[in-house]
Amino acid sequence: MTGKQRYFIELAYDGTNYHGWQIQQNAVSVQEELNKALSTILRQPVETTGCGRTDTGVHAKEFFAHFDVEVNDTWSPGDEPSVINHQPDLSGKVRGLNSILPPDIAIKNIIPVNTAAHARFDATQRSYQYHIHFHKDPFLLGCSWQVRDMPDLQLMNRAAAIIMEYIDFSCFSKSNTQVKTNNCKITRAEWVKTDQGIVFHISAGRFLRNMVRAIVGTLMMVGKGEIAPEAVRQIIESKNRSNAGTSVPACGLYLTEVKYPYL
Repeated sequence: MTGKQRYFIELAYDGTNYHGWQIQQNAVSVQEELNKALSTILRQPVETTGCGRTDTGVHAKEFFAHFDVEVNDTWSPGDEPSVINHQPDLSGKVRGLNSILPPDIAIKNIIPVNTAAHARFDATQRSYQYHIHFHKDPFLLGCSWQVRDMPDLQLMNRAAAIIMEYIDFSCFSKSNTQVKTNNCKITRAEWVKTDQGIVFHISAGRFLRNMVRAIVGTLMMVGKGEIAPEAVRQIIESKNRSNAGTSVPACGLYLTEVKYPYL
């Protein structure tokens, strides 16, 4: 008996060499590399659906995608499967996938899920970090944004707390995006000092395109004394992207956690 089985695949990647997650014409993407590797290992065409889309140069410490494979009672993706609840166990394919994927993409796990499970629509929370450092360090190149002067973290956290009071973030969204709403519920927005510099932590049920980098750019204006923390209210209420700060470089941004009710 033939049918389709759905799987979640957990991965991490350094986005420096990629034009984001999503497949694009004439540009290399993480999704394209993953689809090719899965199709090779599983010996059938495989297309993945990601939990979201990261822009060019953005990294992911935790990213999920789902894909479907054709299975039957005797089907095996290369060798005999271990069957759990009649589902072929693909966890043994992690090593093989990692051996043919580029070194900047790493597979962590492959998990059988219900056929209705969806990597994008079922995610209940996503978390990002933005990393900033203040001294020249070749080992942070492409992994963190280097700035000259330390901003005022106390002022930035006051402004970050104000952001959490709102849900319409049109002012932080990239223009002309095809979304039904610009509403997001932010559950954490906080700057933390580290040994290497400072890190912005932000969590929400969903994010708009370019939203985190625009928020960081705006908060940096506060930290440098260019605007007061309370000025963030007027920026958000204007719903105008041109009133917010410049988007900061992609190199410092990481998707760090995606939560699901069943994982």
